[in-house]
Amino acid sequence: MRRTFNELYAFTVVARHRSFTRAAAHLGMSQSALSQTVKNLEENLGVRLLTRSTRSVSPTEAGERLLSRLGPQFDEMEDALEALNSDRQTPRGTIRISAGEHAALAILQPRLADFLEAYPEITVEIGVDGGMIDIVAESFDAGVRLGQQVAKDMIAVRISADIRVCMVATSGYLDKHGRPQAPEDLTQHRCINVRMPTHSGLFAWELEKDGEETRVRVDGPVVFNSLPLRLASALDGIGIGYMPLDQAEPHLKAGQLVPVLEDWWPVWEGYHLYYPNRRQMSPAFRLLIDHLRHRG
Repeated sequence: MRRTFNELYAFTVVARHRSFTRAAAHLGMSQSALSQTVKNLEENLGVRLLTRSTRSVSPTEAGERLLSRLGPQFDEMEDALEALNSDRQTPRGTIRISAGEHAALAILQPRLADFLEAYPEITVEIGVDGGMIDIVAESFDAGVRLGQQVAKDMIAVRISADIRVCMVATSGYLDKHGRPQAPEDLTQHRCINVRMPTHSGLFAWELEKDGEETRVRVDGPVVFNSLPLRLASALDGIGIGYMPLDQAEPHLKAGQLVPVLEDWWPVWEGYHLYYPNRRQMSPAFRLLIDHLRHRG
């Protein structure tokens, strides 16, 4: 009976995710073991429950009928266990979050100290990755990306104000190479390039002025996928840097950097923490979401 129960639960997870890869990540088991588990269930029942192809998985008519009966039952059991877990006086556990470098540096890390002091049995793990990874397949509880980058099927919570992006250089660099007067002038300058992690291409600088948007492909002597290295190179006078304003602002105020084409600095929609399903939220995760929520 226990084996059949486990197989039925595995089937409902695959049917809901419509993917063995995502379901295996959710269940914490290998894809091959999960596939064999569902196959055993189908053989025992003598009916095909899933239609499989190289790109997708979907329930058969019999599978849909079974899912409609089993799904609510498993939901009730998970809710009962979650309610029991919520009664614990001390939230605990590990929360894994995938985030880009700037979000990790400017938003997440600065807010962790108070949270971790208040909840000493909670551990937060932040994986810094600029690519658009599948947080379910990679076993993350949540991801952090700019608002426009969050998939529509995810639940999203804003955790920052909008992000203004700047272009900066040292006065020494501009004295030597001249000051650009228009976006197209950037193509004649030594610019600090950004390597995109998603497809290994170089990032085209996005600029905006009075509703007019343009993208400029720049060239220069260095290429980085690291924000601190881009900032350090701008401070070293290597060239013009493109980065979130909050990272350059202390150096602008100190006179170490000066603004370039300030009227073309764009504003990006703020960071959002996103996750796939409210039902899978632990008490610790709920607390962290509330702590990070942007209230400005």
